[in-house]
Amino acid sequence: MRPPRALRWIAALAAGAALAGCATTEYYAQAIRGHLEVMRRAQPIAARLADPSTPPALRARLERALAIRDFASRELGLPDNGSYRSYAELGRPYVVWNVVAAPELSVEPKQSCFPVAGCVSYRGYYAAADAERHGAELAAQGLDVYIGGVPAYSTLGWFDDPVLDTFIGYPEGELARIIFHELAHQVVYVKDDTMFNESFAVAVERAGVQAWFAHGAPDADRRDYDALQARKREFIALMLRYRARLQALYAEPIPDAAKRAGKARAFAELAMDYAALKAAWGGYAGFDPFFARKPGNAHLAAIASYTELVPAFERLLAREGGDLVRFYAAVRRLAALPKAERDAALGMR
Repeated sequence: MRPPRALRWIAALAAGAALAGCATTEYYAQAIRGHLEVMRRAQPIAARLADPSTPPALRARLERALAIRDFASRELGLPDNGSYRSYAELGRPYVVWNVVAAPELSVEPKQSCFPVAGCVSYRGYYAAADAERHGAELAAQGLDVYIGGVPAYSTLGWFDDPVLDTFIGYPEGELARIIFHELAHQVVYVKDDTMFNESFAVAVERAGVQAWFAHGAPDADRRDYDALQARKREFIALMLRYRARLQALYAEPIPDAAKRAGKARAFAELAMDYAALKAAWGGYAGFDPFFARKPGNAHLAAIASYTELVPAFERLLAREGGDLVRFYAAVRRLAALPKAERDAALGMR
């Protein structure tokens, strides 16, 4: 942890809490407690590797994580700092649970605003029970709600984020993907624009993983990763297709009752299309948790926040000749534009 920046980060959150109502103060308090607990558990990976009591399987994964981390700065131009050079064991499946909400007849996510990150399309909780409680409150207001576990997050360079036991056991391609994605947030981050930030980071992770595999990772790992990414692309395309369909429905000049009926039909058909997709995958059920609760507009909003602008960023990377450092500079120039101009440059308008 770099103390001066870290303390400013905490002070900003505390100031936000002081100006907020009781419920928001409680949210900030759990965020501060939760993150500081993660940092308290972090130990240098070098120390874990030197400890003879470190299990062999964990030792091997930590060695790969360090190799990926070094590659990220050396070959991908990502920040060379203390992030992902330490390791923390949390003893739970996710570090946070994100709550996404959308109105009954809209696929646009409800925004939550914070002093450090700006406005984002979710709220993160360090305890699943707290996320469920907040989700229930939003549902009681008539909003559609999605709650999803998250294995990693970025503090945008305010802290030296650690590798976590929530993802250290992932296949090598996924381990690399997460590290590259979270480091990308330290390169460029625009307040109040979740879609820009997440789509940029996804574009970086995709290019980074391909470079990592070309560097000499095992062929079996690459085949597994490519198969998973192909399924992800098909799943995301399915979700974005239904998001576009519902967005058009909600914009029609028809009564709300007709919109609700059309919404019900759309989600029933989405379930059938997803079942057909699973069958084509030979029964692969990796996306089933996404449908653990009845899908609604918030599910579609969550997918769009992470993926909608990825093709635009990948086109920009191609125009820069695949040079990531030049790509980062081009994205920084975009980030400095007003949102309307930024969206237009990315083909959103």
